[in-house]
Amino acid sequence: MRGAVLAGGTASRFDGQPKGLEQVGGTRILDRVIHAVKEATGNVPLLVANAEDAPEWRPDLPVMRDAMRDCGSLGGIYTALSAGEGPVLVVAWDMPFVSADLLKALIKRSGSFDAVLPESRGDEEVSLEPLCAVYGPACLAPIRDRLVDEDFRAQGFLDAVKLGKLSCEEVQDFGDPGTLFFNVNTPDDLKQAEELWRDRYQR
Repeated sequence: MRGAVLAGGTASRFDGQPKGLEQVGGTRILDRVIHAVKEATGNVPLLVANAEDAPEWRPDLPVMRDAMRDCGSLGGIYTALSAGEGPVLVVAWDMPFVSADLLKALIKRSGSFDAVLPESRGDEEVSLEPLCAVYGPACLAPIRDRLVDEDFRAQGFLDAVKLGKLSCEEVQDFGDPGTLFFNVNTPDDLKQAEELWRDRYQR
């Protein structure tokens, strides 16, 4: 199983700063995500990033720019998938609490499906997490079709593939979904992430 960390966003809600380089609990978010992906896959992940200095963030990682620019996170998924053969585990670089055990469960479920996404629950509604998922080669063509049509919704192609899910109940075996999938988009989110880390590890 290949792994890829998506860091191609513009960080428009983070004053243009590379949010994954911020620290939570004294460790960069990027490093936390890379550690989880590497532990889950057993391989060094690909870093999908468009910033000029991205190769300096983690010199030990291969870096690739988006194959199709300005296509949002769906473009990042497409780039990760097209960068090699077979399926790829994709995780956004702004999720400081994603766990290797959760990622292993996604990988284990992926054998019978074209894509496997975990469920989370927000405001009592169940949703899918497309930026913490496994995508197989069968996803390439439908993703490309959506990109050509300028439909950049990260889940817009899922109706064209065989979809597997990790239910909310299954996700809860690895922790609170609200924490596992918590992503840092704004300075306020960063403060909240630090509070979550303290609650989780210092009490």
